[in-house]
Parts: sequence; C-alpha cells; structure tokens
Amino acid sequence: MTITHNGHFAHPLPTRRDLLQAGAIGILGLGAAELLSLQSLANAPAPRARSVIFVFLTGGLSHLDSFDLKPDAPDSIRGEFASIATRTAGLRICEHLPMLAQRSDRWALVRSVGTESSGHEVACHMLLTGRLDLPAGFSVQNVPNPNEWPSIPALVNYVQRGQGRNNLPPAIVLPEPSVNEAGRVRPGQYAGRLGSRWDAWHLNMASRCPRGNGACPNCFRFDAAPFRHEPATIFDTPMLALPDGGAGRLQGRVGLLGNIERQRRDMERHAESESLDRHRQQALTVLADRRTRRAFEVERADPRTLARYGRNKFGLSLLMAYRLVEAGVNLVQVNLGKNSSWDTHRRNFVNLKDNLFPYFDRSVSALLDDLSESGLLRDTLVIVTGEFGRTPRINRDAGRDHWGPVMSLIMAGAGIRGGTVLGATDRMGAYPIADRQTPENLAATLYAALGIPSNTTWHDTDGRPYELYRGEPISGLT
Repeated sequence: MTITHNGHFAHPLPTRRDLLQAGAIGILGLGAAELLSLQSLANAPAPRARSVIFVFLTGGLSHLDSFDLKPDAPDSIRGEFASIATRTAGLRICEHLPMLAQRSDRWALVRSVGTESSGHEVACHMLLTGRLDLPAGFSVQNVPNPNEWPSIPALVNYVQRGQGRNNLPPAIVLPEPSVNEAGRVRPGQYAGRLGSRWDAWHLNMASRCPRGNGACPNCFRFDAAPFRHEPATIFDTPMLALPDGGAGRLQGRVGLLGNIERQRRDMERHAESESLDRHRQQALTVLADRRTRRAFEVERADPRTLARYGRNKFGLSLLMAYRLVEAGVNLVQVNLGKNSSWDTHRRNFVNLKDNLFPYFDRSVSALLDDLSESGLLRDTLVIVTGEFGRTPRINRDAGRDHWGPVMSLIMAGAGIRGGTVLGATDRMGAYPIADRQTPENLAATLYAALGIPSNTTWHDTDGRPYELYRGEPISGLT
C-alpha cells in the first residue's frame, strides 16, 4: 500500500496565527504568493463545515434510473425501474434505493448539473478539479502529469498549508484511484500545476482482485447477474500497523530516519525538507493515534457495524471516511468504483439492480445515520456524484451511454436542508430546464462550506496566479 502518491513524510507547520506574526514568513522562506494565500485564509468567514466527504461514483450514475426517473417517457427512454415515495412529499426515486428514500429528510437533490463533456477523461478532469476549461496542451495519454489543473483535494491541501486538524493531513483520497480498462489513471486526481508537494494523501489500499479490472464493490467485475465474490480481505494496509516492538521501536526508526535526513539536509531545498518533516509527523499521527488506527481497521468493526455498511469496498470505504472525519481529517474523497464501475453501457438495469444499488443504498444510508447520530452531520458536508449522467435512450445492449449535458447529485449536512430538490430536466431527462449548475458551482459550494474566501488564489510552480472559485456556490440548499 502507498500512503501518498509521492511517498512523502513530514512535520506540522506553525499555526496560521504564527505564520502571520512578524518575521515568521521570512523564517520559513515563504514567497509573496504563499503569503497572500495565508492572509486570505486568515480573513476567512466562519465555515459551515469542518469536514467534507466527497463520494465519487466513477463512471457516471444513470440519473434516469436513480434520482430523476421519467415514468411518462416512451419505453425506449423510461427504463425498467419503478419509482417509490420518499419521506419528502412529492419526491420519488428509484425503487432500488429504499433506504435512501427513507432518509430523504437528510439529503438534498440537485437534478440539473452538467459537466459539458461525455468523455470520461475530460469530464473527470472537470468534476475533480472544479474547472470547465482545460489547460493548454491537455492530454489524456500521460496522466497524472504536471500540466493538469490541480484536484480539489490538492487545492484544499494548498489553502490549508498541508496542515489539518489534530496534526492530520487536510485531504485524503481512498481506497484507490479511478482508472480505465488499461489501468491508466483518469485525469484530475492529483496536484498537477500546483506541484506534487501539495498532493493530497492517496491511500491506494484496495486489495488486488485476481479476476481483473471490471466493476463491482468487491472485485470490480460484472460477469454474471447477480455477481458474487467475497475476497478474503477488502483492504491491504500493512504499512498502517506499528512495527514489531510497538511505539518504542517506531520512535527508534524515526530517529534513524532523522539521522539520514540530517546528512542530506544541505542538499535539499528548505521547502522540500519542511514538506518531508510535515508528512513524517502526519504519518506518525496516523500510526500512533488510536482514532486514526481505528479508521483503517474497518474490517475489524463489530458485526452490527459491518452489517449496516456492508462488508465490501463501498461499505468499508465509507465507514473509513466516517472515522477519518471523526478523527479530524478535513476532506475525504471516496472513489466508489475503480474502472468506471458506474459506466453501464451494457446490462444497465441488471447491474444497477443487483451489483451497484444494493451496496450503494446501504453504505450511503449508514454513513448518513452515523453522521447524524454522532452530531457530525451538522458540520460535515456530504456530496455524492458521478462525472456525468447517462443517455436518455436505451441502447441495444440494454444499457445507457455517456451523457454530459445533465446528471443528478445529492448533498447533505453542514446546513443543507434535507428534502430540498433543486433544478429539473425536460420530459426525456436529456437537458436541464431550470437552475442549471456545473462542477464549478459544486466546487465553489465545497470551498464556501469550508470557509475559504471567494477571493482566494493559488499559484502554479512558475508563480502564476489563478482564482480558486470559478463559479458561485449553489444557492437554495441552506
């Protein structure tokens, strides 16, 4: 398992107040660009959310078969699923999402979001970076690369100077990256033009399945209906266990690492050494703190918890996200799927009914329950979305193809009014006809919830400034 995309370790930066005191900037060697970012953060409004859980349905959820059914459309569009009532008057969703239907008072629905692209790579880059424009020379062939726009987790890491609460990293992505059939990483998942020092922690920890790179919550293949596979372990986390000898031996290893680092310190730039120290201390926190150890030991959860979430990658990933937020991580992105799990070109209705919705419905419902019962839902924003919707017309393989013009997403917590429905699509579910939103609006909603000022800028590795907000936060949710 790799703890970070770049394998870095390091120690905490001083607090925001310390950095802004006279002399601190010069001591740390921060440039004017970073100083402006810190000053902007110091003037931030009070956040609505202490944490965000961003659930990414990689591949593109069919809005027409989940949250925006069209029962009066022709057979070639309507699909096979019936709708059921929810706790919200007038709101009906798919019959195969009964648990979420009973919790509609906790989440809001936005039916009018579009990524403006029907290609996985471009749409993922737009959604995961919060930008509709593509950088000059953008290519899907060499990913990740330093030419991409930075991901939202990387930008949160940058704005918060790599220092989260309780000495934890501000942003974590799990349980593995989104890739295509050839194993190539989808764009928009890493720091790109920010520079790799600002990458979020990427926990590539899902156990490899010998049956390949298909798509299901357990081993990501859909060869049968319903498909069943129970791997011996869901996650592979050997580096998250203390070495033999416990904490004392760990500290001894850290001392040895410190001696090695001191020998090469003169050969490293100060900023790089500082980053290594920060990541090392954060790694120690992950290893030594009881709450973070518990977060990574989800497979040892009590039987009742495992039953509520589901013992599969969907369920245990969301349980891990809950525990990381509980421990103090500010942003957790959970990739519910690897090789476009929700990319239902074939057998759309079979795979949704048997292989995706049961796991999805149970795990997201359990997450909302735990956040609500613990009180964390008050200051935790939950976002659940794919990168685009699916075509209104059903294809000859009884599937739906990519559809960039519109999709549905749900949001909860941090002041979001449960039961709210924003936006609408036409009678075929093809285009938004009210309150159109984009990934730029979604990213702005996330930043605003965390209390990041709207005038915040970030700077690339050449010092060029860019605005963080590319749109306005979605209104009408709070």
